[in-house]
Parts: sequence; C-alpha cells; structure tokens
Amino acid sequence: MEINELRAKFKKIFGREGAAVFFAPGRANLIGEHTDYNGGHVFPCALTFGTYLAASKRQDGKINFYSLNFEDDGIISADISEIKKGGNWADYPKGVVAMFKEDGHILNCGFDALYYGDVPNGAGLSSSASIEVVTAAMINDFYNLGYNLIELAKISQRAENGFVGMNCGIMDQFASAMGKKDNAMLLDCNTLEYSYCPIALQGVSILIANTNNNHKLTGSEYNTRRSQCEEALKLLQSKYKVNYLCELKPADLEKGKDLISDEVLYRRARHAVEENARTLEAVALLKKGDIAAFGKLMDASHESLKNNYEVTGKALDTMADALHKCEGVIGARMMGGGFGGCCIALVKNEFLEEVQNKAGAEYEAEMGIKPSFYVAQIGSGAKKI
Repeated sequence: MEINELRAKFKKIFGREGAAVFFAPGRANLIGEHTDYNGGHVFPCALTFGTYLAASKRQDGKINFYSLNFEDDGIISADISEIKKGGNWADYPKGVVAMFKEDGHILNCGFDALYYGDVPNGAGLSSSASIEVVTAAMINDFYNLGYNLIELAKISQRAENGFVGMNCGIMDQFASAMGKKDNAMLLDCNTLEYSYCPIALQGVSILIANTNNNHKLTGSEYNTRRSQCEEALKLLQSKYKVNYLCELKPADLEKGKDLISDEVLYRRARHAVEENARTLEAVALLKKGDIAAFGKLMDASHESLKNNYEVTGKALDTMADALHKCEGVIGARMMGGGFGGCCIALVKNEFLEEVQNKAGAEYEAEMGIKPSFYVAQIGSGAKKI
C-alpha cells in the first residue's frame, strides 16, 4: 500500500490529516527454532513486508485502534489511563502502551492509530511482533522517550509475555526492530549479543510456503513446550551450572541423559541443545558459501522439530515433504512457533516456479487447502517513514 493511500484512509476513518507513518517488518528465521527462550542462538532476517502504522496524537486521553486487516472489528477504543485486554488483535498494541506505563512513563495524551499489514496473519512470519514494534516506535517518537531499537524490542516482547500472555522469546521483536537489508543476524538470545551476516544467495532465493493452516499460539502447546524445557533444565542443573538449556553442548546433554527419566522431557531438551549447535554450524557454513550443507541442516532442523519437539503437525509436514521432493530445493523446514503457518525453503532460481506448482499441487491434494507462496526479500528494521 502506498503511504499516501494509508494517510488518505486515516483521514477517512478518523476525520483528520497529518498522520505520521511508521513501519516494522515481519521476519523469517533461516534456522534456530525454539532456541530463543532456551537461551540459544537464532539466525533471522527482516523481510520487506511488515506492518505500517499511520498515527496522530489526540487532545484527550483516548486511544483508538483500527486495522485494515480486521475491518469488521471497527475502531477499538480505550482510555490511556486504563488499559484492559479485549481478546482481539488490539491487545498487541495495547500491551505495548501498558508496558511503557509500567516503566513509569506518563503518556499525557491519547492517539489515533491505523494499522495495515502485508504480513500474512497466523503464518508464522511474526505479524504480532511487527505490530508491537511499530507501536513501540510510534510511542517512542510521539512522547520523546529516548529508547533505542533494542530497548523497543525488549518492551515489545514484554507486551506479548506479560499482557497478551504468550511466552515468546526475544527473537521476533529483535529481528523486527534491528533488521538490516541484505543481512541476517546471528543473535545470542541469552546475552543479546548479535552480529550481522551478509546473505549472498547467488542464484538461490528464499521461498516462504504458507500452508494457510493458521496457527494460534496463545493458550496452545507453545507454552507447554516452554514449561517442559524449564523442567528438563532444572533436572540438568543438578549436574551443570547453567541458566539455560542452550548453554549445554550436545555431548553435555548426552552425559546428563540419566538425569531426565521422562523421555518426552529429554526429547524437548535434545531439540533445543542440538538446534542451537545446528544454528552455529549453519552460519559458519553460510559464511563459507556452502549453501548445500546449510540446506541439509535446515532439513535436520525440521526433522527435530517434528520428532523431538513435536510442533509441526500434518500441514507443515505435508508441505515440507512436498518441498523436499522437488528438484532445485536445497533445504526446507517449518518456521515459527509451529502447529501451522509457514515452511521456509532455499530454492535455485531456475526452479522457483516449478517448485511452487509441484509442491502446491501435492499439498492441496493431501490437505484440501490451497497454499500461498512468497519469494522473500531481506529488508531493514523498524523506522519512521
């Protein structure tokens, strides 16, 4: 959507001009899934699609939210002095407002906010994080709070954890805030140390395959997985002085296997520890230009998410299997929280159309759902336009 068109819609909905426009991207994680809240490494990149926000201050204490993606909800209003959950999409920006207030900031007036996202909702590309981060960027600007981008990522994560009730790690918000064009970032979710890695996928593209079998993570198995990892960690801490599972190497976990009598808990820990090791190896391979070996680690990541972490489900497994059968696919795996959403694949450019046709047809025949495909470009992080 053109920026002028967004401003025109703002005027139509709220009856006034002069809206400022902000943007925060969605993200794709190349490898490193369910490692973030286990203190491990992830390797995401920001995308060129995300959430746009046109907003303007008000003279009173009212805040109004409107989304062009959820127009049936109309204007959702609240008083800036009393933020309450409403059980809808507006809980994400409301949560950000609540966290700034929790930090002691006095927001002396309300605002009108119009959102438009071209991130597919429920696809695992972090539409929720991009909503949070773009809201944080707007509030930071409007009220001159002086937060840097990393601090905006942290406050956005707190909003999702503490207000929405989704115990996500920091990766999604960090990638949305800190993305860099044509680079992925290796992020240590324990220390928040990060480095950018130029992505030179010569002759290869990132293909996002949306199963259109949307996931809903809040109140789902996602929080269960996190608690299972915490249980496994407590058992291992009797042998190892660590704060997170991903501080362990695979050999450490193997030596401490007898400490975890519950086979399910062990498999959860095994995924986190081995996925962290895969992520570090994958980045090293990509820096050397070994795309083929990188792709094999993506495949191994999916198998672990399927068998050890059990967060794939029929839709994601069907799509991943279909992609793996196609010529030109270097590697493919599920991406995001799981239980629906997207797969990500590295595909040789000359096979892009053929892969979409073949994998799409096989998936639709099996699932009865038509998938969507996006050739993703790597973009920059949150900004005021």
